[in-house]
Amino acid sequence: MSEQQPQTTDRNTGRLYGVGLGPGDPSLMTLRAVEVIAAADVVAYHSARHGRSIARSIAERHLRPEHIEERLVYPVTTETTDHPGGYRGAMEEFYEEAAERLAAHLDAGRTVAVLAEGDPLFYSSYMHMHKRLADRYPTEVIPGVTSVSAAAARLGEPLVEGEEVLTILPGTLPEEELAARLAATDSAVVMKLGRTFPAVRGALERSGRLADARYVERATMNGERTGRLADVDPSSVPYFSVAVLPSRVDAAPRAERGEVVVVGLGPAGPLWLTPEARGELAAAQDVVGYSTYVDRVPARPGQRRHASDNKVESERAEFALDLARQGRRVAVVSSGDPGVFAMATAVLEVASEGPYLDIPVRVVPGMTAAHAAASRAGAPLGHDYAVVSLSDRLKPWEVIAERLRSAASADLVLALYNPGSRSRVWQVGKARDLLLEFRAPSTPVVLGRDVGGPEESVRIVPLGELDPAEVDMRTILLVGSTQTRVARRTADGSPEQIVWTPRRYPEG
Repeated sequence: MSEQQPQTTDRNTGRLYGVGLGPGDPSLMTLRAVEVIAAADVVAYHSARHGRSIARSIAERHLRPEHIEERLVYPVTTETTDHPGGYRGAMEEFYEEAAERLAAHLDAGRTVAVLAEGDPLFYSSYMHMHKRLADRYPTEVIPGVTSVSAAAARLGEPLVEGEEVLTILPGTLPEEELAARLAATDSAVVMKLGRTFPAVRGALERSGRLADARYVERATMNGERTGRLADVDPSSVPYFSVAVLPSRVDAAPRAERGEVVVVGLGPAGPLWLTPEARGELAAAQDVVGYSTYVDRVPARPGQRRHASDNKVESERAEFALDLARQGRRVAVVSSGDPGVFAMATAVLEVASEGPYLDIPVRVVPGMTAAHAAASRAGAPLGHDYAVVSLSDRLKPWEVIAERLRSAASADLVLALYNPGSRSRVWQVGKARDLLLEFRAPSTPVVLGRDVGGPEESVRIVPLGELDPAEVDMRTILLVGSTQTRVARRTADGSPEQIVWTPRRYPEG
């Protein structure tokens, strides 16, 4: 029960109640809701122009002949309107007028109970009265059982368990937005179906969640219907229905063909993980990867994790494909983007050989380390740039040197991956000296270390002063072109350096 005190209480005014009635079955009303209705002078409820009110029908047994009933009739529901402000304008005008009708009763000292299906502050029309009146009159909100809880109860399936996240979505969102949010969450309830049902079904299908989706119509009411959402006829769906994605914990595994999904985790942390990647990680039965990256994936009940050393890419890929041959859904994880010096190539290379040719393999992109570091420094990649790995573990240094010369002579900005490690300590110095043959010592270099992580450090130094001792495997280098600029700014009173490469290149 929540209560909001008015700004002024010196008048002898009535009291406003927002009364949650629960999902539809009158026996699910709370004792407090029944008490408030019984004691109220005025009972208000919303209805369409046909005059029937679901809220009133739920509370009907508790209404008395002496109750003053205020029927608040919507001027428009799903039809069009000629109001100059359109649908929104018509509804805003209606809410203002309805609030003033209730205010007249409150000013006369009457107690007003506004009925609301479910909970008054959960997708309810009552909240529009609350926002207009609660700061003017003593107000109390009586919570009610929501349709979300009712739907889960009628399905007999848990909504969320352990560390799972529940997302509640209005079906009125654009289909693409719905698909992204459904892909990224563990469990979900989509409200406000009716005419939105085809788009909601499409979003569930696009996010790979349709097979798990359940349908609940008029939960706890007469005419209740439940079942698999994929089997529902779109023309039969009313507004009072919801789509439910129940908990994945202990869910019966679907009979499906195994597959490998190579997932980019981004450079660091969950904020840079895409909704698609988040959804694939949640759906995977097995997570395979370098131990540092596997540790970044939240542990889930029933999901198996297979961590290994950083230098066994081919073996890791073969292991993942073998799991998929057994019918497992496998996520192979990489930092950044899996197609940039990462596991996508290793998996596809092995998957192109005989035993694995029929195993489905998909690649889910992620933000690259280069783009993350660039965003922290400004816009050094604002024009043409090249990406080169300084690691000579898989290619000779001579090849690396030739590629650096070619990119430098073409005046490209350079993003240098894998610049150094405990066993590789001389490559940065060699690369610096080679680039100084083509670039001025003052050329800006961005050193981005652990970008997005707890030890993030981003500095801008001149190429001539680049110290290899300050560079390790967690660092990426962005070397400017002859056109790259550095500026000093003062933001919020703090000095800062930014670096950018102009989009326009000089002629000649």
